[in-house]
Amino acid sequence: MNILNLIKLAIKSLLRNKSRSILTMLGIIIGIASVIAMVSLGQSSTLSVQNQLSSMGTNMIMIMPARQMRGGVNMGNSSAKSLDMKDLKSLQENTRYVADVSPMVNASAQLVYGSNNHPGSIQGVAPSYLNIRKYELESGIMFDEEAINTYAKVCVIGQTIVENLFTNGENPIGQTIRFGSIPMKVIGVLASKGQNQMGQDQDDVVLAPYTTVQKRFMAITHFNMLFASAISEEQSELAATEITYILRSNHKIENGAEDDFDIRTQEELLSTVSSVTQLLTVLLAAIASISLIVGGIGIMNIMYVTVTERTKEIGLRMSIGAQNRDIMLQFLSESIILSLIGGVIGILFGLLLSYVASHFLSWPYVVSKSAIAISFLVCAATGIFFGWYPAKKAANLDPINALRYE
Repeated sequence: MNILNLIKLAIKSLLRNKSRSILTMLGIIIGIASVIAMVSLGQSSTLSVQNQLSSMGTNMIMIMPARQMRGGVNMGNSSAKSLDMKDLKSLQENTRYVADVSPMVNASAQLVYGSNNHPGSIQGVAPSYLNIRKYELESGIMFDEEAINTYAKVCVIGQTIVENLFTNGENPIGQTIRFGSIPMKVIGVLASKGQNQMGQDQDDVVLAPYTTVQKRFMAITHFNMLFASAISEEQSELAATEITYILRSNHKIENGAEDDFDIRTQEELLSTVSSVTQLLTVLLAAIASISLIVGGIGIMNIMYVTVTERTKEIGLRMSIGAQNRDIMLQFLSESIILSLIGGVIGILFGLLLSYVASHFLSWPYVVSKSAIAISFLVCAATGIFFGWYPAKKAANLDPINALRYE
């Protein structure tokens, strides 16, 4: 019996019981759709994280004070004072792989303009901070080194601050807002960046000269953090190594002693987040694949029923010359076709499901070609694996007993 005849007979047999065939395929459809959707969404989330980190600057390097321990209690990074002006100058003057450096100091208070107010914080930075964090100005100007040297009371604000304070459509440029009790003149407005992957609003930001925040708000001489950018993404690790050497030298840390600072690159963050999302994707896909096994068992069960219902037909075909091999191939082809049709529908449904979910979550839509190819092969393997035993049972029936079967 040739392959074309096998396929025709298999389809004709399946069409005799359309409802039963559809219900049997449901397990395969759900299983394949779940695997496709989980893998696609996993890759979408990874790509979304990459895009978010890229928006922060792919070659950005964060330098933070090391966590402090007092009496066995972790005091966090904020209590440390290991980063200061000497470190900033050293990084600005003695590095080959660092393009820009900016300190950052934070202060929290209520922002007030007229009768409007907004709880927020002000970040004291250098002008190079915009390049490092990939911020762009929508209007106005960025403060300069003169503002740094004179502790100028000027600031650049994000779109969230504009929306909350300037509710009547006023032009923020040139207006004065109060940060606590200190007036700050708005000289620039940042272009919108939206939320990052962690849900943090990147537009809820006020930037001011770091010296202004140090002297007028915090009365400190150290920095909370240092931000740097490597000359290229490929040079990030070299830049981080260079920064480590310079800071250890500045802080007179002996060989073998632990650093009193932490350095994080975007590559490290991306690698960590990608590892987590990939692990979750594999875990979810593994859980979803359980339904494939259930679907395969459903195919085996229905093929057993089919063999029993068609016992007399099998006996009749054997009596007119059909070989055991022909009978086995007929039932095996029915099982494979049932599985493949369910697989194709499952793939289409999975792609649709992942598209809807990606759109709802505002993630990039990713089609996993490898997941589609593997799912298709799994469908064929499921049809063969779960259909082989019922097909073998049909092929081994005794023709005389089959003809007598009622």
